[in-house]
Amino acid sequence: MHQRKSSKILVYFFLLFLVGSVNNINLNNLKFEKINNIQIIGLGNKDNLILLKNINNLNFNNIFFFNDKEINNIIRSDSLVEKYDIFKRYPSSLIINITKTKFLAKINDNGKIFFIGSNGKFSESDSFNNSLPFIFGKPDIEEFLNFKKIIDQSKFLYNEIKNLYFFPSKRWDLELNDGVIVKLSKDYTQDSLDLAFEFLHNPNFKNIKTIDARINNQIILND
Repeated sequence: MHQRKSSKILVYFFLLFLVGSVNNINLNNLKFEKINNIQIIGLGNKDNLILLKNINNLNFNNIFFFNDKEINNIIRSDSLVEKYDIFKRYPSSLIINITKTKFLAKINDNGKIFFIGSNGKFSESDSFNNSLPFIFGKPDIEEFLNFKKIIDQSKFLYNEIKNLYFFPSKRWDLELNDGVIVKLSKDYTQDSLDLAFEFLHNPNFKNIKTIDARINNQIILND
């Protein structure tokens, strides 16, 4: 996926050197050492070992001619991987440097609790994170990621949100950590969130329980 072109150029140069050697070496008689060391960095010890076990099930050739398609497929299938780079360390080692996905929310899917990652994938995890908001409803992952992006662009802080409610009409409600509910239309925008934020922090309006921003350019308050 992300192997550097310079590494490939080095390999081709090395092989060209062998072919053109004044000693007239027969490539058929050459024996390259097979890949015997793979190091994975970035997921944490437990998850590094799980991914390494899956990769080690492959039948590796030597570092010059191994099939990188299979190893790329295994890495991409890991729900914890956001992005990665594979580095060749000659003559027989691979270093896989991974950026782990960031967990954004929790959701119940068919009776199981999953974390939604910034890579748009569901992950099961042994860890328990109360700081992440829980999503009620069944949004498409892209719908949630788009909503999260707009929240981040608004004046609201994402860590102020306790729960997210998604409705079949494709609109969202926010429940903040202090229990305040912010109701949004399906055509929510950054402006509608910012307007709700301004009312929420206006000293003239205290003990607000609900901010209804479902009507364009209008806020309804309930205390």
